[in-house]
Amino acid sequence: MKAVVVTAPSQDGQNPTLSWQDVPDPAIGPGEVLLEVTASAVNRADLMQAQGQYPPPPGASDILGLECSGRIVEIGTDVTGWEIGQDVCALLAGGGYAQRVAVPAAQLLPLPTGVDLLHSAALPEVACTVWSNLVMLGGLRDGQTLLVHGGSSGIGTMAIQVGRALGAVVAVTASRATSLEACRELGAEIGINYRDEDFVEALRAATQGRGADLILDVVGAKYLSRNVSALADGGTIVVIGMQGGRTAELDLGALLAKRGRIAATALRSRPVTGTGSKGDIVDAVTRHLWPLIADGSVRPVVDSVFDAADAQAAHQRVAEGGHVGKVLLRMP
Repeated sequence: MKAVVVTAPSQDGQNPTLSWQDVPDPAIGPGEVLLEVTASAVNRADLMQAQGQYPPPPGASDILGLECSGRIVEIGTDVTGWEIGQDVCALLAGGGYAQRVAVPAAQLLPLPTGVDLLHSAALPEVACTVWSNLVMLGGLRDGQTLLVHGGSSGIGTMAIQVGRALGAVVAVTASRATSLEACRELGAEIGINYRDEDFVEALRAATQGRGADLILDVVGAKYLSRNVSALADGGTIVVIGMQGGRTAELDLGALLAKRGRIAATALRSRPVTGTGSKGDIVDAVTRHLWPLIADGSVRPVVDSVFDAADAQAAHQRVAEGGHVGKVLLRMP
């Protein structure tokens, strides 16, 4: 089979070369299935891994790709409930940028009603990330205010829709007017251009000084103190990324005064099964989020589709910013 392989990184590590090459076929073990991949999606974690900054967890494929859609072509022992020839999408620890991938059966999802096989590749990573953090951890509910940093990203576009479907008031930050307009079309009621205005002050003005009950943050250290300032009394900050660094000073007095909490989570490193596992999250997404897609409350947002051999251009599209939703890689 062929896959996207990282070769010849630049001297600064920022622009590695991606090549479409022959690689060995994956083998499945007990509890796994083999998928013939239709499409994968580009996540910022893939860019970081290609730069040598985000190695896969032990035992995972070193091929890029944290999600895919495809067709089951082989089923391992101890697998029930799935059939050869069935179209599915899947959450992965790696291996999605290839024509075939081995997947634990616990990380398979049926295609949501109304979404085709290609576009289903845009869903597993963002659906599991958003549902686990906004609902399972953050307890988002009707009438609360949700602040999403990076509103036009794949995570952001899903978080906006889930927030609105649950009855929350959604605020977003973005750096472009076109991105903010796309967020508003998805249901965001408060749009903040963080290049032109301080998001803390803008959010206070839009919420009569109250702030956000839940903040979904991909920035990390750079936003830590300002996120605390933007938090409503009793609110929660969930950190899921470190685009703005990993180390910052925390004013515990400011957090205590608001009776707030900060949680930091990761999806890729979770175990496959057990409490808090990927399997738990996949099951919750299938039972609770897929019906929202079926009734039209939530939909995949796809910015663009590249052939897998053009993965370099797809990575560049994400690196440059300005995309709205997911960038997909279509396998031949």
